[in-house]
Amino acid sequence: MSYITTQDGTQIFYKDWGKGQPIVFHHGWPLSGDDWDTQMQFFLMQGYRVIAHDRRGHGRSSQTSGGHEMDTYAADVAALAEKLDLRDAIHVGHSTGGGEAVHYVARHGKERVAKVAILGAVPPIMVKSDKNPGGTPIEVFDGFRKDLAANRAELYWNVPIPFYGFNRAGTPIIESVRANWWRQGMMGAVNAHYECIKAFSETDFTEDLKNISIPSLVMHGDDDQIVPFADSAPLSSKLLKNSTLKVYKGFPHGMATTHADVINKDLLEFFKS
Repeated sequence: MSYITTQDGTQIFYKDWGKGQPIVFHHGWPLSGDDWDTQMQFFLMQGYRVIAHDRRGHGRSSQTSGGHEMDTYAADVAALAEKLDLRDAIHVGHSTGGGEAVHYVARHGKERVAKVAILGAVPPIMVKSDKNPGGTPIEVFDGFRKDLAANRAELYWNVPIPFYGFNRAGTPIIESVRANWWRQGMMGAVNAHYECIKAFSETDFTEDLKNISIPSLVMHGDDDQIVPFADSAPLSSKLLKNSTLKVYKGFPHGMATTHADVINKDLLEFFKS
């Protein structure tokens, strides 16, 4: 298996397949690079070089005692991009990975990145405050932390239901998708996942978004029950200097899995534009 070692000794696992223009995929909480399997295979067959890493404390990467915040996540991506000498890269981030992608692009990637796409992503900021009255109350995230510390396996068995919209009328549970979500989550470290809740919910990406001028695609389902649409995608799209907003009626948070045929087609169109 392939790893890079960061300055603090953390080993970051990554997959790197194919040749051509590189696409770097950033996964959501508490998953791993495996969550992008469908996209990795699709774009590999389209002639791209596809790369997906496991965030520190997630998947097969080191289960570190620290560094579970966006500055370090972005620095880890920068180390990976430097090691692989990625140029003219396209970065694609889902959920927490969308925050990681824009944080990396704004702070490290301007000379290496051609385009960025974020799906169901957490920017500009999730948590409710006086400055963000439409956000999600902190009590919701406190509840996640409480349930994670008490019984992580149970939490991870339940989250995929709203994540994929399986609680909506006429949408049957796909047990294999639910089990794969659980498998990925349980591979990581409970401390990393606990601390990552603060990272994805309380990091303010406003300045990052303002500092990105490359072509950007913001994709979001309007029935996203994890990252509510109104307080995320339209706000991010306005802050980005050169963005396109695509809204998917009735699509859930995990739309890259449940509606991969639509999402892959739209991503490919954006990559080729």
